[in-house]
Amino acid sequence: MSNLTIRASAFGGLFDCGYKFEGEHILGMRRPAGVRTLLGTATHSGTAAFDSARLRGESISPDDAAGVFVDALRNPEYEVKVFDDDLSLKEAERIGLTLTTKYCTEIAPQFHYTAVEMTLKPLEIDCGGGVTITLTGTMDRARAAETDAGTIIPDVKTGSKVVSNGVANIKARSAQTGTYQLMYEHTMREPTAGAQVIALGTSSKTPVAVSPVFDARRILIGTDEAPGLIQLAADMFRAGLFPPNPASYLCSKRYCARWERCIYRED
Repeated sequence: MSNLTIRASAFGGLFDCGYKFEGEHILGMRRPAGVRTLLGTATHSGTAAFDSARLRGESISPDDAAGVFVDALRNPEYEVKVFDDDLSLKEAERIGLTLTTKYCTEIAPQFHYTAVEMTLKPLEIDCGGGVTITLTGTMDRARAAETDAGTIIPDVKTGSKVVSNGVANIKARSAQTGTYQLMYEHTMREPTAGAQVIALGTSSKTPVAVSPVFDARRILIGTDEAPGLIQLAADMFRAGLFPPNPASYLCSKRYCARWERCIYRED
């Protein structure tokens, strides 16, 4: 483990459960996705198609974006497994169509996007001891937007718990959005003014919300008093230690390829 290439979109998962991250992104372990994951992926496809077309100056309607969503839901590019507590495809389609329409009509007009899921310039992190991490890829599901304060990075999140009491939940979001902030700055050679979470709730009531702008990158770079996550990640990679987190929301057979053989899970 001397020269590793990690997708930018995956880096935040290292701080949720290092054991899961190691299994998937270093050991190459995979598992089929569930319907709930497919719902999120398809919703992102529809919303990204809408934003990308508008950015190019092309005409697109919410119905067009809904068509992209349905196609992605019905024709997944990866293996899908229906878990015992999953949604039915019919219910997933209903929820996703509602969310796609809400996004196009209520949320997208609030933003002046300048990039949609843009490709990022690789960012190399020297961990010491001959270990190097290179972050690559795109801002999956995230955009860049212009505001009076400067460029912000809005990140679209889906899930049953991303909206709580009408408020977008930003807890545990800074690691990934902060990575996007840093890599956008590295790519564009300009500072960002913060990040934002666009939350599309996949519960039956399909709530949507947008968080206030917050500085996600601060936990990546740290302070004089506390190390940032980048320094902690470097220590983990150099030592080859990836601690488990049985309290993780993603600690389940649906989300973790290592779950069946994990002695740390609590079930």
